[in-house]
Amino acid sequence: MTSGIDVSQWQGNINWNLAAPHIDFALLRAGYGDALNYPAQFDVQFERNYKECKRLGIPVGAYWYLYATTPEGARREAQAFLKAMKNKQFEMPVYCDAEELTLFKSGKCNEVIVAFLDEMEKAGYWVGIYIYRSAAQTYLTEYTRTRYAMAIAEYGPKLNYSGPYGIWQNSSTWRVDGISGNVDHDWCYVDYPKLIKERGKNGYPKPAPKLMYKVTKDTPIVQFEGTEPAGKTVQVLGRKTICGVQYGRVTKDGWISLKDAKQV
Repeated sequence: MTSGIDVSQWQGNINWNLAAPHIDFALLRAGYGDALNYPAQFDVQFERNYKECKRLGIPVGAYWYLYATTPEGARREAQAFLKAMKNKQFEMPVYCDAEELTLFKSGKCNEVIVAFLDEMEKAGYWVGIYIYRSAAQTYLTEYTRTRYAMAIAEYGPKLNYSGPYGIWQNSSTWRVDGISGNVDHDWCYVDYPKLIKERGKNGYPKPAPKLMYKVTKDTPIVQFEGTEPAGKTVQVLGRKTICGVQYGRVTKDGWISLKDAKQV
């Protein structure tokens, strides 16, 4: 469990040097609504907050406050979010912030949120939904609640939510050095930085593909070590498992997935 905050321009000019020792991560608002048509809706502190978190080694995520009530509008807002995040890396998920009553009452709540998040996923982001507990239970389908990383807001000593979630926003009145006034506080229960980097999401490089080698004999167990270029066909000797030596299993079609492999 890690402790973090989410902030926007409403927290003003944050002194991140003072805040950093007290937090494990930060979620930064990038903007809201159709900022492509209305550029003033990009959060004016986002760039500075991002750079300061990076300078101090604070794992960082981002969120976009959604105003759209149609899938088309949601996709346009997602493009604004993508513009704000260009050439950046995020160790935490990027969230659709769903709070507007007009969205919930539109009859298209799930369609709109999914359209927004689909755009983000296509661009290579680990995505999630920030939403109040009551709204999640009332307006989201089970598919939506379980498909994405959930950040659930409910203030008090306990979160009364039975579905899966990664972040619980438990307070809007937390105080931390370096920030004047109240700030939202979050508990995180998932090691998102590890998962995101391992899977090459949120601006991080994708992991090298596993090497696939064709074997000349249909042997169930093979021994391997060292490196060879991907795509090269090599003979792999059939061996029993030997302590301390890596091994792999040949597939039915005669291929084997080997990492850093060569004939031994």
